[in-house]
Amino acid sequence: MKKIGFIVNPLAGIGGSVALKGSDGEEIVERAFELGAVCKSPERAISALKKLQPLKDKIEIVTCPEEMGENEAKSCGFLPVVIGSSFQRRTQASDTIHFAKEMLARNVEMILFAGGDGTARDIYDAVGTELPVVGIPAGTKMHSGIYATSPEDAGELAFLYLSGKQLKVKELEVMDIDEEAFRRGVVKAKLYGYLKIPDAPNFTQGTKGGGHQADDQFYLKGIAERIVTEMEQDIFYLVGSGTTCRAIMEKMGLENTLLGVDVVLNKKLVMKDVTEHQLLELLEQGKQSKIIVTPIGGQGYIFGRGNQQLSSRVIRKVGIKNVLVIATPSKIQSLPQHRLHVDTGEKEVDSMLKGAVRVISALNEVAVLEIV
Repeated sequence: MKKIGFIVNPLAGIGGSVALKGSDGEEIVERAFELGAVCKSPERAISALKKLQPLKDKIEIVTCPEEMGENEAKSCGFLPVVIGSSFQRRTQASDTIHFAKEMLARNVEMILFAGGDGTARDIYDAVGTELPVVGIPAGTKMHSGIYATSPEDAGELAFLYLSGKQLKVKELEVMDIDEEAFRRGVVKAKLYGYLKIPDAPNFTQGTKGGGHQADDQFYLKGIAERIVTEMEQDIFYLVGSGTTCRAIMEKMGLENTLLGVDVVLNKKLVMKDVTEHQLLELLEQGKQSKIIVTPIGGQGYIFGRGNQQLSSRVIRKVGIKNVLVIATPSKIQSLPQHRLHVDTGEKEVDSMLKGAVRVISALNEVAVLEIV
């Protein structure tokens, strides 16, 4: 019987929907709870683990106590081997490192874990490249390349590996993100190390690409001019994060939150760096609204990575047809297979978004890409 390690960081991604841009550190976690944040990592872990149910009689799950894996495994019908005893405090990074090391000592075939960039760094610190891992995307930003494109794909990838498919193993990047700088609108990302992952490119998200190329300024100005010119009166525009969206705000002479979501009405800034809750309250006014987003370079996500404020509930209220996607030609070229992705955490909304979408790429140019 094959043994698989299973680790859940229950606090991963808790700062996303409340505009805290991460979840590293006790103060941030406490602040997130004060703002009404809800832990979504456990349900994403369950979505992945359900893919392993056909192997229930062929694998043994070695996991951590309570919300770090035990609860999720049992909810999927598994009878896991649990390391250690219950917690008397909030879980910490040191717990992830401790349990991963213990799993390595118990000779598990692989580790399936749910978290974000911080969790990936903890796993690297514990096991390095000693054994394969699969990351269930549950964080806020997830610049690291070792995460699957969705929780379901993480489970599917683990299933393929454990069921004897002859998958090679490759090393992918673990990125170190300075969250304090990130909250100030500065992206400081550097390579932290590598983790081994089963080689199936269609299942993994890849590493976030860098900034714009020099000649992108021409296209950014064209995109901004087109969007601003076509803006309608008395409509809320929810402007997403990133330098492509920033060009729109600069065109209007408005302050913007580089790594957050701002709201514009009649070309004036009415709300800055909003949370999901604030957006839902705003949308209750009944005014028509539109969302402006750009894909993450090198990955292709337009929802579910770094902009959890634009949640499935917000997208439902705004309406799928009112989502505007913008990207320069070089960013489009950086996307694997020129495809876009969504990971809102709600399958129905993801399905509604999937299909062909028009992407404004210049003043008078539109590309048609597929959301898969």
